[in-house]
This record gives sequence, structure tokens and C-alpha cells, in this order.
Amino acid sequence: MHRPATGRKVYRPLTHLRHADVHTFGHRVFGYVMALIGGAINAGGFFAVARYTSHMSGELARMADHLYTQEWRIAWVSGVMVLSFIAGACHAAFCILWAKHARFRSSYALTLWVEAAYMLLFGLLGASLARFQLLVPITVVLMCFIMGMHNTVMTMLSNGVIRSTHMTGFVTDIGIESARFLFHSMQQRRFSLHGVNVSKFKLCTGLVVSFVIGGVLGTWGFHQVQYRFVLPLSLLLLLLGFSSVLYEVRLRKRLWHMRKQFRA
Repeated sequence: MHRPATGRKVYRPLTHLRHADVHTFGHRVFGYVMALIGGAINAGGFFAVARYTSHMSGELARMADHLYTQEWRIAWVSGVMVLSFIAGACHAAFCILWAKHARFRSSYALTLWVEAAYMLLFGLLGASLARFQLLVPITVVLMCFIMGMHNTVMTMLSNGVIRSTHMTGFVTDIGIESARFLFHSMQQRRFSLHGVNVSKFKLCTGLVVSFVIGGVLGTWGFHQVQYRFVLPLSLLLLLLGFSSVLYEVRLRKRLWHMRKQFRA
């Protein structure tokens, strides 16, 4: 945050992509874009495998149901989907932690680029991958893995405030803040925002709306161009991390020149 001569605040939230302050406009917009991409990927998962690859609660419930009815194959598919999501989350978190340990200031952006690479793979080879199955379609494993990565990047970046693939908590928060508004308005017999966390309500509403818009775009895109619709989504991820990676490259280049001069 910098204060120019006019006294106004200027935010440059994507320069470093470090822990996000969700109260700043730039980081909120970044969260909305990530939720939009999450909704689009989720729609793509349904197109590819006829299942929503972000709904791990549903898959755990499905697995429990079919374990009880002894339908082992269906339960196995749900279990693999959950494990793939966990593996993707673990992979993304490991990339972020490793990059931080290596003193990369673009740890989140680099992880976004890794996710974008997997999405490119899915977009280019999705039709071919759909033909192969190892008890579970490869496309299912890859999509759940990507969704796990996508959710982890935004979760770690925002310290758990924003999740880009899971909307249940945000819908719940919208309901809670709506109840506070109704309760205090009824008590005071006029519209009242007393006790209402307006900032949180706006954030949650924006994330839910973004996810829905992404789902609509994803459904349209996958019906129009099938797996190739993932390609512009992966390009968007690359663009989101570009400024942070560019900053890293410039900084590393500057440090390299300084070390070279020092040795000379």
C-alpha cells in the first residue's frame, strides 16, 4: 500500500500475490475471478464425467451410501475422487511451501502456473484421456486433482477466508447476515444494518455470483468446444500470476547482477 501526494490509497495486490487482505478491492476481485474459474472447471468436470468434481461432501456421502449397500465399484470411484482432490490440495500446498522456503516471492503465482499446465494437459488431451480407465476414468482423477489445487491456492493466499470451489460456507454466511438484517430491522421497525457484517455479505455474495457465472460459462463453453474450453481458463490463470512472476524474474536478475559485481 502506498500513499501518493493526493492522500488516496493505491493498491497493488497482484504484484507479489502474498497473503491477501480481503478488505482490499484488488484481492476481492482476484477472489471473484478464482471463484469464476472454479465454477467453470466444475462445469467442465460434469461435462467430462457427469459428476461435479468440487463437491467432496457429496462424494463422501455417496461413498458411505454405497459402502452400506455393498456397491463397491461406485464407492471406489467416490473414494478415488476424494483422494485425488486431497492429492491436488497437497501438491499445491507443497509447491507454495517449497517456493517460500526457496525465498520465491511469487510462490502462489508459480503454483497457479503449475495448475495452468495441468489444465492445458486436460484441454489438449481430454478426449484421448477419456478413453483410458484404471477402474476410474483418468479424466475424473485429473479434474479432481486440479480442483484440489485451485481451492488450495486461494485458501492459503487468503488465510482460509476465501475458498474458490466450495460455496456452502459462503451461502451459509449470506443466510446468517440476512437473518441479522431482518432481526434488527424488525426490532427497530426500519431497515437497519446494525450488527450486519456488510463487507462479509458483499464478499460472500460476490463469490457465489462469480461461481454461478463461471458455471454458466463453463457449461456453454464445454458444449461448444468440449475439452478445449479449458485452454482459455488456463491462459487466464497464467495471466493472473504473470505480474508476480515477472516481478520475481526482475528481482532475481537484479540480485544476480549485484552478486556478479560484488565478486568482480
